[in-house]
Amino acid sequence: MEVVTKVTFIKILARLVMMSPVGNPSIWQVNAKIAGKGKGNERKPAGYTGGRFRGNWQVTFDEVPMKETGRIDKSGEVTQAEGNHVIGQFKVGMKSVYFSNVVPYAYRLEMGHSKQAPKGMVRITAQEFQQFFHQAIAERKG
Repeated sequence: MEVVTKVTFIKILARLVMMSPVGNPSIWQVNAKIAGKGKGNERKPAGYTGGRFRGNWQVTFDEVPMKETGRIDKSGEVTQAEGNHVIGQFKVGMKSVYFSNVVPYAYRLEMGHSKQAPKGMVRITAQEFQQFFHQAIAERKG
């Protein structure tokens, strides 16, 4: 059962990470009026790079994370690899697993602030849990 649990966790993390919006100044509402004026005219903070939210997904056991990772990860690959490493340490008997993103704007994104994820990520992934679990069982049976 431990393997099925780990595979399920990996699927959950992958879904959360890949559904996570990545900042794209060209589609920000503040830039809608200047959209036709060419690239480089968008308003964005100096040195801005999208991927902070996607890079801040964390997996922990029996402890809620309180700090950001500091990671910017547009592709999500590093975040998934890091999370999969943590998931690999799961043992039966651990009481809780947390899939967390503690950036200050995480709740707003979950509540539809981004057109890239208008229905959030966590709510959708939670609804898909049974599907991931059944897939993990099927994969284990081979």
